[in-house]
Amino acid sequence: MSTAPAARECRLSPRRRWAALSILAIAVLVLAIDNTVLYLAVPSLTADLAPTANQILWIGDVYSLALAGLLIVMGSLADRIGRKRLLLIGSAAFGAASLLAALSTSAAMLIAARLLLGIAGAALMPSTLSLIRNIFTDQSERTRAIAIWSAAVGAGAAIGPLVGGALLEHFSWGSVFLINLPIMAVLIVGGAWLLPESRDPVPGPFDPASALLSMAAIVPVVWAIKHTLASGIDLAGVAALVAGIVAGVVFVSRQRRLDSPLIDVALFARPAFSGSVLACFLAVFALVGLLFFFSQYLQLVRGFSPLQAGLGELPTTLSAIAVVAVVGRVTRRLGVGRAIAASLLLVSAGLVGVAVAESLSGYVWLALALVAVGLGVGLGQTVATDAVVSSVPPRKAGAASAVAETAFELSAAMGIAILGSIVSLVYRAGMALPAELDPLQREAVTDSLASATAALPPDSPVLDAARHAFTEAMQTTSLIAAAITLAAAVVAWRTIPSTNCSALPMPSWTARR
Repeated sequence: MSTAPAARECRLSPRRRWAALSILAIAVLVLAIDNTVLYLAVPSLTADLAPTANQILWIGDVYSLALAGLLIVMGSLADRIGRKRLLLIGSAAFGAASLLAALSTSAAMLIAARLLLGIAGAALMPSTLSLIRNIFTDQSERTRAIAIWSAAVGAGAAIGPLVGGALLEHFSWGSVFLINLPIMAVLIVGGAWLLPESRDPVPGPFDPASALLSMAAIVPVVWAIKHTLASGIDLAGVAALVAGIVAGVVFVSRQRRLDSPLIDVALFARPAFSGSVLACFLAVFALVGLLFFFSQYLQLVRGFSPLQAGLGELPTTLSAIAVVAVVGRVTRRLGVGRAIAASLLLVSAGLVGVAVAESLSGYVWLALALVAVGLGVGLGQTVATDAVVSSVPPRKAGAASAVAETAFELSAAMGIAILGSIVSLVYRAGMALPAELDPLQREAVTDSLASATAALPPDSPVLDAARHAFTEAMQTTSLIAAAITLAAAVVAWRTIPSTNCSALPMPSWTARR
């Protein structure tokens, strides 16, 4: 069978390749910002829309639920109808949904708009990474391109609260959505001009049952994690988790029987693929879990303002971006497996440094520890993502990209949920409250440091004890995350082949096409 359609996809000049990458980086930057920009807008939109507590949770959660649940389906769809086409459709839909969100007059309308934003975002993300796989055919160029893509994802998540805070100082809460409109316009015009079209020339039939099963496997698991984080372990969370696991088992069984699976699950039997997905998962797990609560630590313990806290986290983002300059050299020298192992080892060392520096008075040591974490996460995510998308032929890049991005979404949710639960448990266990403390204040202190800060005077000895307990909880959690990433480094070193990504063997099913 002719492979000409795939071969024609990537014949771009160097200048156009990197210009096209800038468009793709803008796309994932906006998606990552939109995942976190809403955090600071909740008080002002609550005053305008008067949502219930449950509606507030759905306003925050429905975006990531739709995004995570549809990534695999959209990745497979992109392979069929064209990655550029789906990206442009998703961009237009994202802009329209952003306008709907900004003009929302009720909580239900905003929830619906956030749902549409998640659906549109799911159409955008797999197309960005799969287009990189097709545009950059040279291995060293592709590694640098994926490093820039990864840095854009991390930077967006980090600067989301900063963008939200800056907008909310001057405008209403709707501005955090309206800012998407000019960016989507640039994305549509630039994408239509610069991006090449690519698709799988022989995709096979689309299986709706597999699409439904993939969503039934992912959405309940993500919801269970978020629900447990908010409400603790209960029957609803456990039932959702079990339902997701059962759907996942059925999904895998069905993929093994199909001639044209949504995802070739046999890929996970290959250490280069499964090990790389695991490495990406754990790197993001540690980073997101750390930064989510590190911001609280900087504000509530160190007394930073929200803007200062955001700036205080920048060493992680900037060092992750700096990986672009060294990732190619490191990968050539060490190979894929050892580069991933070294990156996870660096993350582990950085987390230990964070645990030590949190008890020190100055910020410099914290910044240095965050640099190590950022370098490790940036290097690990870049090499692992490159290995994942390089494990399949270009025509299957959409499905492979969806696997990497689904791992990212799940790891972010689990990092917040699991590491957050550990922070809360250790914080409560470390509190020794005086017997004469007011019951309402006791309840607030036991709930969280944020509640304690709101309920107690700034010079209260009990609040000082709560800050100390929270610091110890952060240190314990950082050490646990360090141990997890250290174990993952050992596994990566022993199981992932230390070859260049371009030398990884293709899965057996490619020979049948």
